[in-house]
Amino acid sequence: MEYRPEIRKQILSYQENELTEYHIYQRLAAIVKDEENSKVLRRIAQDEKHHYDRWKQLTGVDVKPNQSKIRFYTLISRLFGFTFGIKLMEQGEEKAKDNYSLLISEVKEAGDILHDEIVHEEALIGMLDEESLRYAGSMVLGLSDALVELTGALAGFTLALQNTNLIALSGLITGIAATMSMAASEYLSTRAESDGKNPVKSALYTGVAYIVTVAILIAPYLVLENYYVCLAISLTSAVIIIAVFNYYIAVAKDESFKKRFFEMAGISLGVAVLSFIFGYIIRNTLGIEI
Repeated sequence: MEYRPEIRKQILSYQENELTEYHIYQRLAAIVKDEENSKVLRRIAQDEKHHYDRWKQLTGVDVKPNQSKIRFYTLISRLFGFTFGIKLMEQGEEKAKDNYSLLISEVKEAGDILHDEIVHEEALIGMLDEESLRYAGSMVLGLSDALVELTGALAGFTLALQNTNLIALSGLITGIAATMSMAASEYLSTRAESDGKNPVKSALYTGVAYIVTVAILIAPYLVLENYYVCLAISLTSAVIIIAVFNYYIAVAKDESFKKRFFEMAGISLGVAVLSFIFGYIIRNTLGIEI
């Protein structure tokens, strides 16, 4: 059957995309260590190959996969986890799926393939179980607590101490002590729960998220002399950390990015502003000069 040029071009685009995703899922299935996740990924890959074959029946031609896209999503999945890579890829496909409705009136198969894409593949993706996402709550706890506590502490120390070495030292002591405290609390909390999570792993995820955040926020005070510039860089870093982490969680767990970002950023920066004001009041009230 002959289709109008614009319809044929669209079908060829979908055909190429299905083949590209087939190769991406095949690569991820080979990378993933967990056998159950690997099986699910291979099943999704076969779905994509089946869709490609159905489009090929309509066009009568072979197409080549997009190698750049394959390399990009494979790399993203290696760096940030296969769930994030897959969800990010599927988000991009949502726009393409919206255009299926334009084909359904002229290409009957478009409706069938759209149904498979929405129902079957989403069900399979929901079966994936990645450890880092199971412990996302622990990472959120460590990250959010570090951002709120340390941005506030650094803001207060900056105005009260006005010495980058003293601020860095105070921040490190506060951060290290808080890291151990948060990790221990998370261990005890997880141990008391019955959700199947490993308390040691929960504590590690919380502790690592906390100490990495501490290191990033304190770094400017270790290399620069102007403490106000250091504070500005630390607060900017905090906002960037919040944006990156919340984008990751929003994509991987299908949650709202804006709500999570503005809530966490507002709390962290609000505490920093209040701590800065209290640091000023305390310094002038006590008359301490360092």
